[in-house]
Amino acid sequence: MTKYDWKRPALLAAGSAALILMFYLVREHRGHAAGYLPYLILAVCPLLHLFHGGHRRGGDS
Repeated sequence: MTKYDWKRPALLAAGSAALILMFYLVREHRGHAAGYLPYLILAVCPLLHLFHGGHRRGGDS
């Protein structure tokens, strides 16, 4: 067992807590959150672009 085995469960717990918190915030403030939806979609686009390899082609040589 390595000294880094505790990080994964801790990150999963923190991520789960953040998702639950965001769910309740959006649920209680749905009218306000709907106004930010276009900006959130635009903010996610660069992140997906970075996480999925940018402009590199998968099978092309």
